[in-house]
Amino acid sequence: MGAGTPPPSSKPDDDPDPSNQSATIANQTPAFTGLAHRKKGTTVRSWLVLDSTAQTMRVEAGKHSIMRRTGLPGRDLRILDPLLSYPSTVLGRERAIVINLEHIKAIITAQEVLLLNSKDPSVTPFVNELQRRIQLHYQANQSEESAIDDTNCIIRTTSQHLLPRISQLLNQMEEGKAEEKQGVENQEGTKILPFEFVALEACLEAACGCLESETSTLEQEAHPALDRLASKISTLNLERVRQIKSRLVAITGRVQKVRDELEHLLDDDGDMAEMYLTEKQQCENSSTPSLNELDEEDEVVEPDKDDRHQTNSSTPAGAPLMPCYEGEDAQDSDKPQDHSFDAATGRDSHVSRSSSDHSLIGKHFNVQELEMLLEAYFVQVDGTLNKLSTLREYVDDTEDYINIMLDDKQNHLLRMGVMLSTATLVISAFVVVAGIFGMNIHIDLFDQDKAGMPEFLWTIGGSTAGTIFLYVIAIAWCKYKGLLG
Repeated sequence: MGAGTPPPSSKPDDDPDPSNQSATIANQTPAFTGLAHRKKGTTVRSWLVLDSTAQTMRVEAGKHSIMRRTGLPGRDLRILDPLLSYPSTVLGRERAIVINLEHIKAIITAQEVLLLNSKDPSVTPFVNELQRRIQLHYQANQSEESAIDDTNCIIRTTSQHLLPRISQLLNQMEEGKAEEKQGVENQEGTKILPFEFVALEACLEAACGCLESETSTLEQEAHPALDRLASKISTLNLERVRQIKSRLVAITGRVQKVRDELEHLLDDDGDMAEMYLTEKQQCENSSTPSLNELDEEDEVVEPDKDDRHQTNSSTPAGAPLMPCYEGEDAQDSDKPQDHSFDAATGRDSHVSRSSSDHSLIGKHFNVQELEMLLEAYFVQVDGTLNKLSTLREYVDDTEDYINIMLDDKQNHLLRMGVMLSTATLVISAFVVVAGIFGMNIHIDLFDQDKAGMPEFLWTIGGSTAGTIFLYVIAIAWCKYKGLLG
């Protein structure tokens, strides 16, 4: 290539030919089309969001957006998928609680509740009840905060004028804080639950109420149908009882699953501790400043250690080490020991910091409040299951009674069959007499000169009486042997 020939350009964007640019765009078009198809195929669902102030907002979000918002893995969101059939489940995670109870599919965080199927007519009453509970919870928190602020303001104002009573007021403040830790009581005398527990209680109450309502409806339909079947066995009554029994089996399975889920939570303190979202968030926020302060203390302590080492190294090798017992020298000699203790404390703080997560989790194992909440609805679900068990026993008893009635009727039919068979056997003896008369045999009875009508009638009457006598004997023998009951 000559020296005057310009080198070819290495940048494809500098090609001035518009045809090449159009070909490049055409080659890139399928990639953009495939990306658009992938975005179009992503499932976007409508979520109803209720925040801590009872304000509602409808959000169109996909699976990945919900995962980023709640910190949940994809396998937990599959539980809420309406296209998949999952049993009733309550899961506690680091930042959220997953609820799948009957018609309620929700995600509860420390600040908001996300409902998936809020457009379902059966969910509308639950949404209204949840919004009402959240509104009451928000008002209770606002009144509590205002009461605490007023108390602090009164204490500060009083402490400026009444100094001798400062200690007494401080003691009252400490007692108030202790009561606040144990649980602030509202006007009705009940404790103010955290936000996630208020939403969880609403979900449990709606699910348990739905199951109990279906159980009551089934009981009202089952008892009359079973009574009609017991009084009259017919195809229509049997079909009604069959449908009722199918519904009973289905509802029993659903109630049993909810009961097992609540029992599993009550038996595992770790799962209940995972549901304290508000306390976990507060512990994380309070632990962050303390860790930063420990880092600053470590930075302050390390230069003092360097100064101590420099001082010791500046001491002559042959100089005697004289002990110091008093004065400034004694105080100076104590300083390195203080620094070394601080340094050791700093190293120990790193060890405790590594186990801070365990200590935070350990603080949450006081799950008595949540345990009482779950236990109340566990008792309610267990009572519903007992009702279904009683109804199932009533159905089984009715079936046993019907089977006994059918067996009794079958026994009557068999008894009648035995009697008819015996009668046929005995009558066959009379048929023998008739057959004899039908034969072409010359006997005195057929001779009209010697035998008259009375002899013929005596023959017929004797044969009939003998047949009846044989039948009575046969029936008496069957009863004696127990064949006819």
